[in-house]
Amino acid sequence: MDLILWRHADAEDGAPDLERRLTKRGRKQAERVAQWLRVRLPDDYELISSPAARATETAEALAKKVRIDNSLAPGAAPAAYISASGWPRGERTIVVVGHQPDLGALLAQLVAGRQSDWRLQKGALWWLEAGDPPLVKAVVSPDLL
Repeated sequence: MDLILWRHADAEDGAPDLERRLTKRGRKQAERVAQWLRVRLPDDYELISSPAARATETAEALAKKVRIDNSLAPGAAPAAYISASGWPRGERTIVVVGHQPDLGALLAQLVAGRQSDWRLQKGALWWLEAGDPPLVKAVVSPDLL
């Protein structure tokens, strides 16, 4: 199983938090990363997003049906991401769009096996392959594409 953890792209400030949308810069970031992903993803991947507007807009850049999972709202624990994705026993590639610091905490747990405050840049992703320990296949930043 491959798991791609993608942080939402740059978003507007404001409230309510779940309604914050991507900025013009954020839409460009999401499209650059989506373009990189499209040529690398298998046809049968699944796309899951937090219910926050900025996350669903980032996911929609892939132009595929998005499954919204309310358990992935900002502040979700690593266990919510593991449950939503089926990690590590799923049979296909899963792309999950979420939030910081949630994704950073999950990555530290999966890759380093400990609690830590890892940071993902807005719009960046980590691509993991299940294993013990997981294999980091790619780390992508929209600013480097």
